[in-house]
Amino acid sequence: MGTVLDTGCHAVAMAVCNAKVDVVAAYPITPQTSIVEAIAEMVEKGTMATRFLPVEGEHSAMAACTAASAGGARVFTATSSQGLLYMHEVLHMAAGGRLPVVMANVNRAVFPPWSIYVDHQDSLAQRDTGWLQFYCASLQEIYDTILQAFKIAETVSLPVMVNLDGFILSHASMPFFVQEQEVVDKFLPPFEPSWVLDTTNPNSFGNVTDQSVYHLYRKMLQEAILASLPVIKNVAKEYKDLTGFWHGDTFEPYKTDDAEVLVLSMGSMAAEVKSSIDMLRKEGHKVGALRLRLFRPFPADDLAVYVAGKKQLIVLDRNHAFGNEGGILFNEVKAALFGKNNEIKLANKIMGIGGMDLNWQTMAAEIRALLED
Repeated sequence: MGTVLDTGCHAVAMAVCNAKVDVVAAYPITPQTSIVEAIAEMVEKGTMATRFLPVEGEHSAMAACTAASAGGARVFTATSSQGLLYMHEVLHMAAGGRLPVVMANVNRAVFPPWSIYVDHQDSLAQRDTGWLQFYCASLQEIYDTILQAFKIAETVSLPVMVNLDGFILSHASMPFFVQEQEVVDKFLPPFEPSWVLDTTNPNSFGNVTDQSVYHLYRKMLQEAILASLPVIKNVAKEYKDLTGFWHGDTFEPYKTDDAEVLVLSMGSMAAEVKSSIDMLRKEGHKVGALRLRLFRPFPADDLAVYVAGKKQLIVLDRNHAFGNEGGILFNEVKAALFGKNNEIKLANKIMGIGGMDLNWQTMAAEIRALLED
């Protein structure tokens, strides 16, 4: 198809169309609504051969997705904020059932009070549901990551959540490249499930277990999530080799080689912080940036490699770890580096909550203050 000028929501919809998804079940919620509207329009026009289910709420949307996935379909949904929270119960069903559902979550602050603007509280509140989680920083990455997510999910039999910042990415119009269908088909062949629900051969699914069995399922899920890391890296490389597009696999580094201090963040703020790094470099500060692309499984070993020999790591969070000091990403970093790099100094700043503007000047000032401190 080539380069188009469109929004982040439509980038998601185009990728879902290219992925030849069998079933989409969704309910509208700001700022995600444009995704399912675009998909519904393509289905109505016949340009997308997909069964679209406009359900009465997000809980039902995820329930329909898990059922369709268990029936052998390639499945997609999208949501945001309260909608994601409403799905919470069934997110566990998708992960524990090893169902390769792909979901786009348009990050939006959680109530109360009400806000339709971005922070990362909604998706990070689901970090222990067993879903793999990606965070995108550009429209091109959104399109590419949706396609990669289907391949990853169907390879490791785990659900994948692709996160994009509300309005900043979801409604911004930027150029991005849409692959020709034959290229996508080469990268993402038809889904071949290892098992399906079959009415002619009835089996039990998600039944009650006792203590001697239940813990084994939890252990298998944990091991599968950790084992997905090399698959994620291989899929990113395969996509790069085929299309030329590369966004990193777990991290995207920026001017890190000679840096003494690294600034870690994720989402759209991580793209903007590059300009902050450029400004601070002109002032003589030896700083670099790390953008975290993959949050679950958390790439602890990769992080340890990047920060080796550095003096300081500054973590910028767009969320709160309520009941703990600092943000959620900061606490993940502390846990990941415990026992691996006790020399490095850690600092944290929570910013951009509820859509507060994060321009490069603001972030440079905050980083500078932490450097001085």
